[in-house]
Amino acid sequence: MLQLLIPLGKAFLVGGILCVVGQILIDRTKLTPAKILVIYVVSGVILGAVGLYEPLVKWASAGATIPLTGFGNVLAAGMRKAIEEQGILGVFSGAFTAGAAGLGAVVVFGYLAAVVFRPRDKS
Repeated sequence: MLQLLIPLGKAFLVGGILCVVGQILIDRTKLTPAKILVIYVVSGVILGAVGLYEPLVKWASAGATIPLTGFGNVLAAGMRKAIEEQGILGVFSGAFTAGAAGLGAVVVFGYLAAVVFRPRDKS
């Protein structure tokens, strides 16, 4: 049982800290949620590009891969791999190749949720 709780605790801790930082940015700054989203993704790209995000992923697992910073890390890793294989042209294709499955899933499941739950205006 303890072998299950420790990884869950790590994931919850890291994911929770990322959420708390985002909430503080919303509450204490004039940044819009869209700007905070961009900050998180770009932070993940930068931390992934310099090799600082991968140790966090190994330690916290889903707590680091699920948030937006994890998406940025996937983009950086895809770009790095494509540059190694294709040279400088990999800059243009690597991020799209690495993130394609996740983005495809978002589109499909977002569409299904819209069909099933029939979103309406709140007013």
